[in-house]
Amino acid sequence: MKINSATFAGSSTRVAGKPQRKLPEFAFIGRSNVGKSSLINMLCRNGRLAMTSSTPGKTKLVNHFLINDQWYLVDLPGYGYAKLNQAGRDAIKEVINDYILGSEELVMLFVLVDSRHDITKIDQDFIRELGENGIPFGIIFTKSDKSGPNVLKAQIEKDKEILSKEWEEMPPMFESSAQSGAGREEILDYIDNILKSI
Repeated sequence: MKINSATFAGSSTRVAGKPQRKLPEFAFIGRSNVGKSSLINMLCRNGRLAMTSSTPGKTKLVNHFLINDQWYLVDLPGYGYAKLNQAGRDAIKEVINDYILGSEELVMLFVLVDSRHDITKIDQDFIRELGENGIPFGIIFTKSDKSGPNVLKAQIEKDKEILSKEWEEMPPMFESSAQSGAGREEILDYIDNILKSI
């Protein structure tokens, strides 16, 4: 897929406030500071589309970006940000759940996982909830350029092994790097194939 246009279409905290135009939505989520905004900017080849920050927890809204006037790329708040107080964490969880469970246009949710570390309990709990609610999802291992190929492969195999204890069938998985652009074509082609099938 070639991205010819990517424009900000609106922010919301509730499904009722998202853009009125009904188009397929592909959403991206992950733990705070997993490199979500950088990945979105890399996919769209626009370094200023999604707000990046070295401070975790920057995204607190559901942000819609209109891609090629055909579909929305949705940037969700990060989950599991420990430095927020309980009320703050609950508020963000409510925003996330309202969108994930309430958006009828959501086609696929990409869960971002840092490829340098073991998949966390927070990630596993979140993925389990997706399964329980029947939400289609894939996993994107971010920051793949930060490890050598052998280390990266071993870490991803370890994460697959952890997930296989709960999942008989693995979700689609991708490796990405916002720095090198790795994974861009695979992720966009996957989205393109889904769009062609619906």
